[in-house]
Amino acid sequence: MKILITNGRLIDPASGRDEHGDVAIAAGRIVGLGKVSSDFAPDRTIDASGLVVAPGLVDLAARLREPGHEHEGMLESELAAAAAGGVTSLVCLPDTDPALDEPGLVEMLKFRARKLSRCRLFPLGALTRGLEGQTLTEMAELTEAGCIGFSQADAPITDTQVLQRALQYAATFGYAVWLRPNDPWLGKGVAASGAIATRLGLSGVPVAAETVALATILELVRATGARVHLCRLSSAAGVQMLRTAKAEGLPVTADVSINSLHLTDVDIGYFNPAMRLVPPLRQQRDRDALRAALADGTLDALVSDHTPVAADAKILPFGEAEPGATGLELLLSLALKWGAESALPLAQTLARVTSEPVRVLGGALGSLAASAGRLVEGGVADLCLFDPAAEWMVDDAALASQGKHTPFAFASSGMALPGRVRFTLVAGHVAHEAAASVPTA
Repeated sequence: MKILITNGRLIDPASGRDEHGDVAIAAGRIVGLGKVSSDFAPDRTIDASGLVVAPGLVDLAARLREPGHEHEGMLESELAAAAAGGVTSLVCLPDTDPALDEPGLVEMLKFRARKLSRCRLFPLGALTRGLEGQTLTEMAELTEAGCIGFSQADAPITDTQVLQRALQYAATFGYAVWLRPNDPWLGKGVAASGAIATRLGLSGVPVAAETVALATILELVRATGARVHLCRLSSAAGVQMLRTAKAEGLPVTADVSINSLHLTDVDIGYFNPAMRLVPPLRQQRDRDALRAALADGTLDALVSDHTPVAADAKILPFGEAEPGATGLELLLSLALKWGAESALPLAQTLARVTSEPVRVLGGALGSLAASAGRLVEGGVADLCLFDPAAEWMVDDAALASQGKHTPFAFASSGMALPGRVRFTLVAGHVAHEAAASVPTA
């Protein structure tokens, strides 16, 4: 199908392009950018007046809950949520049931995602069998099946020798390992250690839970040369360690979640279970350090940390509630909110959810690596068209995700979020089209 997008503001963070123009799409590729030949005969024309035409968002952290947790999320509902949020490529974690430790499971997941045509799916394979932290998986077979890296999700590896061997093996064959630094013995609490947790009587997770684990990971990276992506950092101390490691030249990258970027432990309020998250919400100084580090590039990407949770698992006392929140449909708006509050150019803001995540993924994207997260002639037509002037209130019941719990339905009470996705295109196919009349604040 041939599509012509007219009168849009074209923003490509990777090249610095920011101009008004048209986009011509044919056979899933961008065949014209800026000024389109009058000979181009589209099957459909989309008027993008007042809209930003940007690369599709790339989310490095989402749980799709299938297989094994279909009561919390189905592949259909979660990929529909991705499309509604302008996300055209996402990385899913391996903590399904069973874990993604067999090639057949990975192939099945990728096949179903392709059939749905809503979003490109890039699975992380389990680093150890069953995520039990003992025996390494067959990384070569999982890579052939489509895994772009290996992770334990939030499951710990308590034996440091196992982690060392995993990094040695990964370094030998050029695989990337994705780890969330959290010491399993220090990180057993439900809220960040501090005055709020003490006042509420909640078990605390000290900053040391992150920094102790991070120190171990960085020492093993020095020893093995393995490429490691650090997932969802949450503390100022962790950011400083990352900054030092990058200055040293270690092959590490890192991301931060939308939750840690905008919320603090004060938002827990009176035991609000919507704020039960992993990693836990920390103090304002940590949030401020994360925001600054994302702006200066120390943190490479912003992620949704999408984790749909069933209603009966969330509506419980804070310490018993299942951690997690839906986030795919909020990623763009919360990125724009952070960018505006940080006085950043729109292109720099969008880079943290487009071109920079692609840089993290690197060669794992294969033939897509050259054009994913970019607006480039001849490149793949994965696009997000959004209205930067629109404002909306988070209505959890209206979310496409099967998981309806988000802290921003509470935190944004009386506060509008900026930006509304109007169209999402994946390989030149319209994966999402908002209703003609989108409710605003």
